[in-house]
Amino acid sequence: MKMGSASAGLVSIFSNGYRSLGAPVSSWRTLASSSLYKHYKRNSKGAVLSCLSSSKIELACLSSKVDVAQTTTSSVNGYHKYDRLLPCPSENGPPRVEHLVVSEGGPVLEYICKSLDLPPLFVADLIHFGAVYYALVCPQPPPSATPEQIRIFKEVTAPSVLSKRTSIKGKTVREAQKTFRITHVEQFVEAGTYLRVHVHPKRFPRCYEIDWKSRVIAVADSYVVLDKPAGTSVGGTSDNIEESCATFASRALGFSTPLKTTHQIDNCTEGCVVLARTKEYCSIFHGKIREKKVKKLYLALTAAPVPIGIITHYMRPINVAPRLISEDFIKGWYLCKLEVMECKEVPWPDPVIQQKYCIEDFEWPSKDRAYECKINLLTGRTHQVRAQLAACGAPIVGDSMYMPAAIAEMANPGLSPFGKYKKYTTESDKEMAVTKWFARFGKEPKVAIGLQACQISWDDGEHFYEARSPWWRSGMA
Repeated sequence: MKMGSASAGLVSIFSNGYRSLGAPVSSWRTLASSSLYKHYKRNSKGAVLSCLSSSKIELACLSSKVDVAQTTTSSVNGYHKYDRLLPCPSENGPPRVEHLVVSEGGPVLEYICKSLDLPPLFVADLIHFGAVYYALVCPQPPPSATPEQIRIFKEVTAPSVLSKRTSIKGKTVREAQKTFRITHVEQFVEAGTYLRVHVHPKRFPRCYEIDWKSRVIAVADSYVVLDKPAGTSVGGTSDNIEESCATFASRALGFSTPLKTTHQIDNCTEGCVVLARTKEYCSIFHGKIREKKVKKLYLALTAAPVPIGIITHYMRPINVAPRLISEDFIKGWYLCKLEVMECKEVPWPDPVIQQKYCIEDFEWPSKDRAYECKINLLTGRTHQVRAQLAACGAPIVGDSMYMPAAIAEMANPGLSPFGKYKKYTTESDKEMAVTKWFARFGKEPKVAIGLQACQISWDDGEHFYEARSPWWRSGMA
């Protein structure tokens, strides 16, 4: 099989050997749970790299949105029949990411439709959502790749093949492997171009339930301050930039130029976020964050009391959730500091409000009372407040990721290999303990947790903004 000599034919890399892509679509859509590259062949022409991820289905706990089954007319081996991305379903579909190498140049929409047997309007929606990427040269396969997969990768990236492509002249291979979003359905892709298609982008049904104008705290010449609702993304995800706070707030305010993200808070967190109106102010605000001129205060609803004062931990420098933290200093781990300014006893949220925000308690032993803490965030790490409070035995109410581990440590002190009562004695014991500890954590929350970015200020308080009352105060038992 030679890249570059193909017409419109395709070869898909799967581990099961060579089979015809002319077989019914149902025969290969069953591979949704596979995380490995596999190999197919059709007419010995072209190449397609297919990778279908294996993470579990996530459900958005919102009954007011259209069900997946209601937006489709049939189901084929776990995949629904594709139509359009809107209306937004109440459930996220099983993950599906396709990796392709273009065999013959042409419009990207047409190529994806033919390669993946998807309707044009659906592919157009994917492109609009920012779910399609390209690179001039196929990236390096993962470490789990088979010898056959590596052989095909080497074939399509051979110097003799790449030297004939004028589009990559003057670029290193690493530069040519950098991915960019496809932004237009008519965008031309040449033979040899790598495509990554997120067929099932992560969805955010709450975006369609919010009165976005009511969530705007302030509008200035260079920025907007938004009271972000829980269950939404600030600036979108890698496969969905449409259903985001930045997009919906821009439309609500009638802006022709979309707002830009200056900082993040978790999807399950609500509260103050600053969105820039210009690229220039986006850069300026990033500078203020780096110079520690931005102050953020949080309200956290915890399941147990938290001592007043500064809490210090160290976070493992691996960009994977859940974030593991240690009470002891570990070289290379990130410093995490927060200050608990207040902690007062409050009622546990009532069942109605818990259901509205999909709050899970994981059989926390006492739900008679909760504790509202005001927190000054001294360092800004991903999941920092959630991870630190859980490590203190006071997980945030509704935090389905960190609360299960906190409960497990309470029931069996020393289970955490980084806590006060750690039990391991050798490095091999430690590795096993870390693996077991990691498995104790749960999934990301469906909608909300008891965490709000209640205040944000910068330039020594010259700019100061507060969020509305947090969701849990509207339904105290």
